[in-house]
Amino acid sequence: MRRTRDLIPLALATVATVGLLTACPGSDDRKGDPDGLRAGSADLADPYVPGAGNGGYDVSHYRLAVRYDPATDRLSGRATVTATASHGLSRFTLDLAGLDVSTVTVGGKRAEHRRDGDELVVTPADGIPRGGQFAVEVEYAGVPAPVPDGVLGNGGFQHTADGAIALGQPHSAATWFPVNDHPSDKATYDIEVTVPDGLEALSNGVPGERTTADGWTTWRWAERAPMASYLTTLVIGDYQVRTGTHAGKPMVTAVPAGLPATGPEAASLARTGEIADFLASRFGPYPFDSYGGIVVTDDRIGYALETQSRPVYGPGFFRGGRPNTGVVAHELAHQWFGNSVALSRWQDIWLNEGFASYAEWLWEEHDGGRTAQRNFELQYAATDWSRPSVDPGPTQMFGSAVYKRGALAVHALRRTVGDETFFRILRSWTDERRNGNATTADLIAHAERVAGRSLRPLFDAWLVGASAPALP
Repeated sequence: MRRTRDLIPLALATVATVGLLTACPGSDDRKGDPDGLRAGSADLADPYVPGAGNGGYDVSHYRLAVRYDPATDRLSGRATVTATASHGLSRFTLDLAGLDVSTVTVGGKRAEHRRDGDELVVTPADGIPRGGQFAVEVEYAGVPAPVPDGVLGNGGFQHTADGAIALGQPHSAATWFPVNDHPSDKATYDIEVTVPDGLEALSNGVPGERTTADGWTTWRWAERAPMASYLTTLVIGDYQVRTGTHAGKPMVTAVPAGLPATGPEAASLARTGEIADFLASRFGPYPFDSYGGIVVTDDRIGYALETQSRPVYGPGFFRGGRPNTGVVAHELAHQWFGNSVALSRWQDIWLNEGFASYAEWLWEEHDGGRTAQRNFELQYAATDWSRPSVDPGPTQMFGSAVYKRGALAVHALRRTVGDETFFRILRSWTDERRNGNATTADLIAHAERVAGRSLRPLFDAWLVGASAPALP
């Protein structure tokens, strides 16, 4: 993610750090029953997103079929969630905000269900044994609402003048489908969106067959690489959609119909393939099956977000009347750092933003602008070292230390180990951790193994030390 306010030269931004997830204390019914079944937890105990995520199972796939009518702002949906029980389950929960559920089945049998705030509590007809795969089908409908308390605000499903935008970090998915809403539980997706004829319905992944009947058009998308739930998106409205291929993979870009085809928005998106190829030369092969990007003009979207394979860019990045390839480089870098290699906990968000911010420096140098070294020097002089990059606190998870101090730490690593070892660390990291999750401790251990030397003091100084580190 990059915020519009970060367009100010050398503006700062923040982050987070370590640990594996544990279940929320007291949230499981640990008494269970003679068959070894107990309730799955309704909270993964991540302090940055209280109440988000659920325990007791691991989702492998979401099949979503939604129908949205902008005239009434009503969404109806059917979600099939395929998962595996990590312990015997007597009941489990899914995150779902504000929508009414009509029926739930588990393994084809009707299941009891009830709402508990933003949790959908499901009691299957039969208990699910540990290791058992099961499919949950949920029928639901209602008027979706944005996230009222997002760190950045303006997240979740939002009605627009010509359609809707579903977008946001760390929350958004649960406003339009039932989900295990935490990046530690990634899954693949099939997304089917039905809208009135004449509107576009854009989402993640590879485009599929489009069909029209009775005044409605159904758009289909498939993301076959595991994806964190906050990286899903829907963008519905009147858009100029350009389709093609790049490096043998589908490329889909879109800008609102009212924007000029030669404007800075379209010109910036037109360089998506070029920028992705440059980043692949530094980070390793592009990790997904499709490319693209979407520009929106709704002023409530004051940021760009790395929605998987197809980032979404808010309007503020293009108001200067010139293309902005820096933000494109930032969001595309996230396809490696944050999407393919995802967080285990939100405290480690610098792993996403620090590397994406550093990618901006690499791209700027490649594109004829300031060198990465010069950006490092300028940022070093402007940094508030009292703010840590790791575990900065929930209110600072998108603050300057996460972004810019994180980028400083990346360049300090480069200066310390040398270019050959540095880029070998990055390429092997994205290769070995592809489609998985990681922590700051994992990155440090990996860098030390590849470099063949201790690097923890370096990371400690540049990520969490309270004073300016000595230059490498």
